[in-house]
Amino acid sequence: MNETPFDWAQSPAAVWRRHRSGLRAIRRLDPISWDDLTGIARQKRALARNTERFLAGEPSNNALLWGSRGTGKSSLIKALLNRYRDQGLRMIEVDKDDLVNLPEIVDDICDLPFRFVIFCDDLSFDVGESGYKALKSVLEGSLELPPENVRVYATSNRRHLMPEFMSDNLKSEVRDGELHPAEAIEEQVSLADRFGLQLSFYPFSQDIYLQAVDALFPQVADREQLHIEAVRFATGKGVRNGRTAQQFFRQFAGDPRFT
Repeated sequence: MNETPFDWAQSPAAVWRRHRSGLRAIRRLDPISWDDLTGIARQKRALARNTERFLAGEPSNNALLWGSRGTGKSSLIKALLNRYRDQGLRMIEVDKDDLVNLPEIVDDICDLPFRFVIFCDDLSFDVGESGYKALKSVLEGSLELPPENVRVYATSNRRHLMPEFMSDNLKSEVRDGELHPAEAIEEQVSLADRFGLQLSFYPFSQDIYLQAVDALFPQVADREQLHIEAVRFATGKGVRNGRTAQQFFRQFAGDPRFT
């Protein structure tokens, strides 16, 4: 770690940089706000409640946001920091390849008067990777309990964070009428099980997608034409989600038809 103490009173977020073996303040935070996020009301409520309990020193869980790409998983965690930073929430982004440093990172913040979320974006592990072992120790501790002022919030396209193969299922056995999963499956599930709060995200229905588009174009009078273009855009992309709505906005913002 850096010898110079990090000033958490001035910087609400940092990212771990492996080559300098320390934290760097995030200078340009994504300004996304809580109200900008549409179509994921259930997930917002659950994550907000968990985070508020964490900030209040009440029992709370590590959180795994998993599901389809572009559906707002990462944006929700970024908006979370903007919403609760004034209440003492701080965030450290750690890349998957740097998780081996996680115990040292946590050691340096466990006695500070802030509440920290370790943010692991797009988290998944391939066969043979060992970084998840350091993550496990922070999620549930080992001989030493995990710190009370640290929680891990991760996003992933994989529900169990690790690859799942048909051959693993074939190795499972039924003994005395009970299913006994193969060791590989047990290993896959055991990591995700350490996240007490698991929130699923799915592709948007067309109605939800158009609600997201409407929120980005609040002044447009001709909603019918806007929706026609938005549906055409999503059809060309092959997916309806919040990311597609944002990309549609970037392409058509300022179009004379939608001003």
